Amino acid sequence: MRPRATGWNRRSARASDGKADIAMQVSTSEFKKGLRIVHDGEPYQIVDFQHVKPGKGGAFVRTKLKHMKTGRVIDPTYRAGEKLELVDFEDKHMQFLYRDDRYHFMDTETYEQVSLSAEEVGEARLYLRENTEVDVLYIKGAPVTVEVPNFVELTITNTDPGVRGDTAQGGSKTATLETGAVVQVPLFLNEGDVVKVDTRSGDYLGRVATAR
Repeated sequence: MRPRATGWNRRSARASDGKADIAMQVSTSEFKKGLRIVHDGEPYQIVDFQHVKPGKGGAFVRTKLKHMKTGRVIDPTYRAGEKLELVDFEDKHMQFLYRDDRYHFMDTETYEQVSLSAEEVGEARLYLRENTEVDVLYIKGAPVTVEVPNFVELTITNTDPGVRGDTAQGGSKTATLETGAVVQVPLFLNEGDVVKVDTRSGDYLGRVATAR
């Protein structure tokens, strides 16, 4: 789990009179993966970027941005040195409680509960089980999406029977995990095995425990 909101995570500054918020800005020279910027009035997160210095013309920066609410990915280009507004957001550390027609979470400090739709939770729902600790992202005081830990450990609930002797042959098969996520795993794994998964890519990373 990444650290609580600090540094860039607080994107507004109080004016000298204490009455107005001044949007903080960032130059393209300060871009880094994960930075959250405003593009066309919408909140995006930088997935990737590349500084380009052509032989002719001015330098520019190619980016890949992911919309913080919808997950849509775009590829805008910016002039080198261009300044962009930072998203005014806050992360709250919460615990996933349960799911009905919505997903319910509880703030681990205040015990306040919030709920989000499946669309708002997005792909994070593939890795949520009861008591999973997450960060709920708030924009302008409202919860908008969920960020799960980079790595989770989940039990295989459905897969073809394991094959002995296949540990070194590099083959793989499909496995369904307890949260509904589907991953590719080695042939020797069985239902009931606990595996470690990278939630950013959906990749299997290793077996944590064998079926009892």
